[in-house]
Amino acid sequence: MSQKRTYKQYSKEYKEEAVALVLEQGYSVPKASESLGISPNMLYKWKEKMEEQQKGVLLDGSERDELKRLRKEVKELRMEKEILKKASAFFAKEMK
Repeated sequence: MSQKRTYKQYSKEYKEEAVALVLEQGYSVPKASESLGISPNMLYKWKEKMEEQQKGVLLDGSERDELKRLRKEVKELRMEKEILKKASAFFAKEMK
């Protein structure tokens, strides 16, 4: 029987500080990752993700939730619009 692998979770603040070492203080990614005791690949991913967020490419959690809510609302409004179109066509036909 194999044990489930557990991964270390890092806080958002920790990730931001690690990336700041590279971006603001001029450390190289391998040097910063070595001093922090993390994988260079992990730090590269954090750096890339943070740069994309700053450019506005990625959405944060609240923006993602709002987008999901708005898409659901648009879907409901489109359904209501179709129902109203059919109802108005039906009543227009009945009035003739």
